[in-house]
Amino acid sequence: MQNKLIRVILLALALSVSACSLLQVETVDETKTWSAAKLYAEAKDELDNGGYDKSIKYFEKLESRYPFGTYAQQAQIQIAYAHYRQGDQVQALAAADRFIKLHPNHPNVDYVYYLKGLINFNDKVSLFDFLAHQDLSERDPKALRDAFDSFKLLIERYPNSIYAKDAAARLNYLINAMAQHEVHVADYYYRRGAYLAAVNRAEGAIRDYREAPAIEEALYIVVRSYDALGLPQLRDDADRVFKKNFPNSDLPSGRRKKADNPWWKVW
Repeated sequence: MQNKLIRVILLALALSVSACSLLQVETVDETKTWSAAKLYAEAKDELDNGGYDKSIKYFEKLESRYPFGTYAQQAQIQIAYAHYRQGDQVQALAAADRFIKLHPNHPNVDYVYYLKGLINFNDKVSLFDFLAHQDLSERDPKALRDAFDSFKLLIERYPNSIYAKDAAARLNYLINAMAQHEVHVADYYYRRGAYLAAVNRAEGAIRDYREAPAIEEALYIVVRSYDALGLPQLRDDADRVFKKNFPNSDLPSGRRKKADNPWWKVW
């Protein structure tokens, strides 16, 4: 009986040692002997094929092992892009900001500003947003403003950048979106009887976004709000401005302006 127990113990020890050996084999880092060029190539290949987690892991190893080479700098950009493609907005922005802080004069820093704009421009865009036909202007405006700031900075600092033209186009849409957001809020206040708040919000949109299409509705909200407040002189003044700028508007008929194909459904 004692011999049998000893054999069982020895067998258990042998299995334990074997398992440890297997674990050690499994944890061997296959990239340990890779050069910077090979690490970058493998990471880029993973990125191109949608393997974002593995791609980020490789890029991070590259940056850690070869911190002073050009590959490391490019890896930092690719990490930001991989997080962006993965839908991780927080990590993507953090990586982009880190690169800008470390390399403010890098030849590709214009792309990183453009990437920051894209990250915020596409903030929380999902299949459900698409199915619900969600307008950009109905989302949290902070991301829209952050995207605006990144695109604006890119255009001002790097007007000859290959990304400047697309950034300028997106800026126009963002201006419209931010103006429309203010109009959504003003209309919300109006429908709930907060007429003074509606006037303030609509006039803010008129002041800040003079050329945006949403200004037509903003002016109309001002007219209706002053009428509801019992201020005929201010109502008539606002109505004259409204009719002068939008003589063919269909808003007085009670139909809210709504395009068949919204401006934001471009990308």
